[in-house]
Amino acid sequence: MADHHNHVLDFFTPRAADWDSRFPDDGPAYAAAAGLLGLRPGDAVLDAGCGTGRALPALRAVVGPGGTVLGADLTPAMLEEAARKGRGESGTLLRADVARLPLRDGALDAVFGAGLISHLARPEADTTELARVVRPGGVLALFHPIGRAALAARHGRTLTADDLRAEPVLRALLAGSGWRLDSYTDEDDRFLALAVRRS
Repeated sequence: MADHHNHVLDFFTPRAADWDSRFPDDGPAYAAAAGLLGLRPGDAVLDAGCGTGRALPALRAVVGPGGTVLGADLTPAMLEEAARKGRGESGTLLRADVARLPLRDGALDAVFGAGLISHLARPEADTTELARVVRPGGVLALFHPIGRAALAARHGRTLTADDLRAEPVLRALLAGSGWRLDSYTDEDDRFLALAVRRS
């Protein structure tokens, strides 16, 4: 686990300062995805692996001033960048590992994870931990502002059948960790998998 933490820190720390400038047009996609979580004013939501907090203003807009918005990330430099950009005004920033969240069981109505799943050390155990902190009937949104094929092309890779975000693989993974995959969208301009916490 320590090796994984070091890998995550080594990858994200030097990229934090210019992260947003690398993806300047993603804002509307984040807002649209946040609007599909079924959240209501007053709800509680976690942005897991929040990075520079790009989703936090959109999540705050959905849950309103009386809701709870948390942004958790393992990389201090990402959280510092989120704070520098004023995104701490939209939610509480926490340095936390999604494998061990400092939250009570069923505390949340939803978890939002942008680009999260490919960075999980133990995907089934980690999505089980996300299930622990979400109430039965709550939602998990796994999001990316571009689809699998476009992302693979950007990184010079080809898609494989064992990709964690491939629908059959993701469906089985989530079913084994307390979730039911409810909808799956994989288009050039959006990847969004919505799952419901089973009771």
